Amino acid sequence: MRITQPGFEHHLRSGPRASGFAWLLRDIRPSQRHNRIVDAPLAASRRIVEGGGHVSAIRVTEAWYIACLVRELGSTPLARTVLGTPLVLFRAEDGKAAALLDRCAHRNVPLSLGRVSDGQLECAYHGWRFDGGGHCRKVPSLCTSPGFKRSIVPHYATRESEGYVWVFMQPDVEPPSEPFRLPLLTECGYSTVRRTVETEATLHATVENALDVPHTAFLHGGLFRGSGERNRIKAIVTRQADRVQTEYVGEPRPEGMAARILAPRGGTVRHFDRFILPSVAQVEYALGEDTHFMVTSICTPVDDFHTRMYAVVSFRVSRLPAWLIKLVLYPVAMKIFGQDVAILRAQTKAIQEFGGENFTSTDLDLMGPQVWRLLRRAEQGKLGEDDDPAWRREIDIEV
Repeated sequence: MRITQPGFEHHLRSGPRASGFAWLLRDIRPSQRHNRIVDAPLAASRRIVEGGGHVSAIRVTEAWYIACLVRELGSTPLARTVLGTPLVLFRAEDGKAAALLDRCAHRNVPLSLGRVSDGQLECAYHGWRFDGGGHCRKVPSLCTSPGFKRSIVPHYATRESEGYVWVFMQPDVEPPSEPFRLPLLTECGYSTVRRTVETEATLHATVENALDVPHTAFLHGGLFRGSGERNRIKAIVTRQADRVQTEYVGEPRPEGMAARILAPRGGTVRHFDRFILPSVAQVEYALGEDTHFMVTSICTPVDDFHTRMYAVVSFRVSRLPAWLIKLVLYPVAMKIFGQDVAILRAQTKAIQEFGGENFTSTDLDLMGPQVWRLLRRAEQGKLGEDDDPAWRREIDIEV
């Protein structure tokens, strides 16, 4: 059975049960991995789970993703998985980050088990050496040159930018673009906090959670939004070929603990939620000229049900020192994002137990359907295209 909504389509399956500010939560790691794909990812926008159902798992390969922090990449090989593809990162002969498929071309042992020698990656099994481009440079005990005329291990373009090592997930190509650049890092008067958060959820579910307003009054009631009087405001959703944005007009300061600390005198908030392809969720709050928060969460889909979020919060609160804001808000943010991680884990568990998704959406689901639409078009090779560039939606909601 299938229900189609504007810009959002989900296959529905029924059957018996089978046998935001996420920036201060440190490295919550999932307890298990699901449906790990160990070869090059396939272009299929719905992954089949046990039971024959479908899930909203997307793999956009012609894009940049964060593989690790720059400080995590030292003198030894580093194993990472992105889009279900095992990678090994190391520092090549020029000292720059390099990324190869984590599989030796000789006997398929993971190259991440080896070591780096003179800027080349040496396999732990037979000692074959590979450079940053995947070319075999040495076969021990072979008296002649290996004789390979091309690279024999797929390599992935890398960039080191703003403290992160990025990989372009289409192998053996020169990327047509550069990685996403973080806003406000060098702006005068702003402080920045970075955290890494891990969720047991699809990229789509993780992004939707980060940009979803209605759940905050219920899951985070009293912490971020209050449970008291509701306020009617207008939400304006617009999109471009590579992004979608919701602007909330007339939103009063939320009544939760965090908002009362930052803006004790109340006021009207300027609030924007954004998604930028392939995996950036951004939340922006401003109250007057004194308070401005920008939360940018760059999501790396490790595999279909595991997403690593690199959250960067840049903020300016002119009447309070940055160290005090961090100290006061830390326990509040820890609680909020612990709740988000837990609810996403429960959602994934239910989807897998029931053999697939059975979603029903309304007009109140402002961002999720549009994020899904952009991801699907990007996976289909339509990145940078929009069949309706003038699309716009306005809706009254209560918060």
